[in-house]
Amino acid sequence: MITPINQEEKNRARDGMRVISARQSQSRWRLIWLLVGPGILVMLGENDAPSMLSYSATGSQFGIGFFLPFVVLTFLMAFVAQEITVRLGAVSKTGHADLIYRRFGRFWGNFAMVDLLITNVMTLITEFVGIVAGAGFFGIPAWIAVLAALVLIVLTTVFRQYWRWERMTLALALFNLVFIPVAFMVHPPWGQVAHAFLEWSPLPGGMNGNTLIILLADIGATITPWMLFFQQGAVSDKGLSIRDIRYSRFDTALGAFLAALAALAAIIATAPLFIHHMNAGQYGAAQFAQALQPYAGPIGPTLFALGILEAGLVAAITISTSSAYAFGEVTRQAHSLNRPFSEARGFYLILLLVAAISGSIVLLPGFPLESVVIVVNVVAVLTMPPAIGFLLLLANDREIMGKHRNTMLLNILGIGVGVFVSLAGIVYAMTVIIPGFKL
Repeated sequence: MITPINQEEKNRARDGMRVISARQSQSRWRLIWLLVGPGILVMLGENDAPSMLSYSATGSQFGIGFFLPFVVLTFLMAFVAQEITVRLGAVSKTGHADLIYRRFGRFWGNFAMVDLLITNVMTLITEFVGIVAGAGFFGIPAWIAVLAALVLIVLTTVFRQYWRWERMTLALALFNLVFIPVAFMVHPPWGQVAHAFLEWSPLPGGMNGNTLIILLADIGATITPWMLFFQQGAVSDKGLSIRDIRYSRFDTALGAFLAALAALAAIIATAPLFIHHMNAGQYGAAQFAQALQPYAGPIGPTLFALGILEAGLVAAITISTSSAYAFGEVTRQAHSLNRPFSEARGFYLILLLVAAISGSIVLLPGFPLESVVIVVNVVAVLTMPPAIGFLLLLANDREIMGKHRNTMLLNILGIGVGVFVSLAGIVYAMTVIIPGFKL
């Protein structure tokens, strides 16, 4: 008996034929165009609302100095983790949660999914904080901003094809680069910027509690568990294979480069607030954008607010999708953007449900917008070590990866990322347990 081909297989086969055609015609640029996407999306998606607000808080509190090269370092660490994720997806042709479920059992599979869903809802709340903050700059009421964001998330799913979803989200994600012109508009001291990279300045004021929270927030702005689940799920849904690993690695590197530029631009753009001792911590009223007006003119603050709004929208789309991928993988239900709603109800319902719950929470009266933004990035750091552990175990599994398993160098780099993030969490715990603790 011949099993009928479903819509997911038809869409993936159609995309695969276009890739084969590009290879046969030796059209490298067309091949790159067809294969890039997940890497750029995951990196620019992680340049989300809380991340850009964390970078802005960094610039306004510490100016230009230690944190510029530090942020570059965090993106290098993110590339190491996501490169491993790319190979896992291309070789196994399945999602991250599914691999954990298959290799470590139902308990750890469910643990990974529940942990991801909880942290994703927390992160999604901050995305809607950013959406409300960015929209608030233009006088748009919070409830309208949340409703419009939810409508956009629904619209991205109606195409019933991963390729179209990816291109639409990718076009929106590129607006994250609007922070770059804002950085130029404030006329920063470029000599000081160059000096920050040539001679890494010490932490201003040492490692006190406030500095450590910003440090952790900037790490959490770059490396989070949802990125592993999203990119591996996207690589699988896109139908990428072992032959595509080289292009996917380029895709991820390009995404890290673009996201790092936007992050550095946010720090540089808000550095004048540090020089003039201005407090711009009230994210709910888009105070960062308003405070920049004397230094960036009328256009700069508008672009900044649009950037925060865009960052929240893109992350809301990608993080909701990562939740749906994990749910579908662990529950063994259909989980693909190539399927219509009738064939993947659980997948789409989870995607929309986590977004709707998160957006509704932001609208609660008295919700602490300011504190949640930084705290969520800190929580992301504290939940990352177990995720790195699973990632490295899977990447070294000979049965899954074969000759594409981690090399010794990649293991050293991966372990280094895990140790760095773990130490950051330990130091943070010490500051909580021991009052007055300082490095």
